[in-house]
Amino acid sequence: MNYYELNVAGCKRMLPLCEASPNLDIAAFIMFGDVEITENSARELLKKCPEHDVVLSAEAKGIPLCYEMARQGCRDYVIARKSVKLYMTDIVAFKCKSITTAKEQTLYLSGDDVKKLSGKRVLIVDDVISTGDSLLALEELVKKSGGTIVGKATVLAEGDAQKRDDIIFLENLPVFAK
Repeated sequence: MNYYELNVAGCKRMLPLCEASPNLDIAAFIMFGDVEITENSARELLKKCPEHDVVLSAEAKGIPLCYEMARQGCRDYVIARKSVKLYMTDIVAFKCKSITTAKEQTLYLSGDDVKKLSGKRVLIVDDVISTGDSLLALEELVKKSGGTIVGKATVLAEGDAQKRDDIIFLENLPVFAK
């Protein structure tokens, strides 16, 4: 297996390269279980982010970062779910695609989550932004909820995402053409 050496937020990690398509490999960045990189990345991103009332991310890989940024900062967060749960009512939904998901998926907010976003300054966060499709879905959910997006932050901007001027990120993550 081949690896990519990542240095971010004072942490060095060896990321395995995984086939995203027959012509493209991506480096697998997984925050789950890595407390050091989660805490450090949250601290460094918060230094760059505008003031906000609530942090929003999509289930599941963005959850550790979202939680930690809320813990260190505004103390409030919402997670857009990938499936409807029994306790969810008055659901708001938006369909999207992701480079790491083979099929179209839908993100959902419950009515209670919509209330938490309504009229609030919302900071959208994710572990990696690549194509921006998941980010677009989160933006649409904020709009449907009546919140105001004040920033979009990620640990890594993958591939062409580094050229975007609408995201805050710590490091670039290259993609690997075959």
